[in-house]
Amino acid sequence: MSDIQVSEKLISFLTFLPFFFISLAVHEFAHAYTAHKKGDNTAKNQGRLTLNPIKHIDLFGSVLMPFMAFASGFALIGWAKPVPIDRRNFRNQNVDDALVSFAGPASNLILAILFFIIFMLVTKLSVDFTYREFVINMIWFGVYFNIFLALFNLLPLPPLDGSHILYDLFPNRFTASLLNLGIYGSILLIFFIYSPLWKYFFGLVNFILDGFLFIGGYK
Repeated sequence: MSDIQVSEKLISFLTFLPFFFISLAVHEFAHAYTAHKKGDNTAKNQGRLTLNPIKHIDLFGSVLMPFMAFASGFALIGWAKPVPIDRRNFRNQNVDDALVSFAGPASNLILAILFFIIFMLVTKLSVDFTYREFVINMIWFGVYFNIFLALFNLLPLPPLDGSHILYDLFPNRFTASLLNLGIYGSILLIFFIYSPLWKYFFGLVNFILDGFLFIGGYK
């Protein structure tokens, strides 16, 4: 019986998935927690005030999109099921909604910093152990993906957080219509991902990652 050959790329993909789901769960929890603190318990009442990734999985964004990206050789991207928010429960609707929207990307930035601190500890300590390089790569993925997730969600395209922040800062007919594109917003987002503009977005992600490496003394 011949040995079964397992793709190294597939192993890496399956290994990085836990970081992917944890990062998404923290992002959505941050939205739900901030909304709860600002007086809206909609997410809490629907069981979304939790770090359990299963509660936040979106069939397309959390399952199909990552596997499509893997199959096509694209970078691992995806998103979770949006946390339900009822802005009518906020005392100051625009300000509080902007804070709730920004909480998700901010949580990913904090996670990226925490992962980078762990990355520095592991790489700078002269301690060798089994699978050291593999562990370092996983931790670096945690840094990369959370920077990516923070910036991705700040894009002013629905249904991303950036479209809500844009409307909250500049409430007018145009930003309101952009916010209410519905399924067409998701289609627009997919077009953006596969457009030439995507490389400029990744350029920004890499610029910030280089900043982390510079601060850490790696450059």
